[in-house]
Amino acid sequence: MGETGAMASPLPSSPAVTARMSLQPGRDTSQELAVRRILHRAGLRYRIHIPVPGLPRRSIDIAFTRQKVAVLLDGCFWHGCPSHATSPKKHADWWRAKLERNVLRDRETTEHLSALGWAVLRFWEHEVPDAVAARVRDVVATRRQNVAR
Repeated sequence: MGETGAMASPLPSSPAVTARMSLQPGRDTSQELAVRRILHRAGLRYRIHIPVPGLPRRSIDIAFTRQKVAVLLDGCFWHGCPSHATSPKKHADWWRAKLERNVLRDRETTEHLSALGWAVLRFWEHEVPDAVAARVRDVVATRRQNVAR
């Protein structure tokens, strides 16, 4: 670990791994685009990739700022899905530490947003976009009613 506490990245195990990892989208994933299309078709308007207030280098995938609803769509590998997460065999210690930090950061982000009064909705990448959008619509509608009072 260096002075900042960050672990140095190991060298890629092969050019194929480098190519595969570089193709992984960090935003605008197929699930995210599908959920956004469904929400937009339902007449909901939102902002995308807005910074998390008070936490640098973190963003909300889909945000309903008036109702304070944060939608976060997490990839199974990167965020530690209990059903689908895998552990790379090469550089296993480095990957384990990195993925554990991701999970801790997710928890911290959720707690931070909740403390600011946001409803935080987290979904896994394998969840059906229609079901995700239905849950989001319900929470946004409930929060709208509460704001109107």
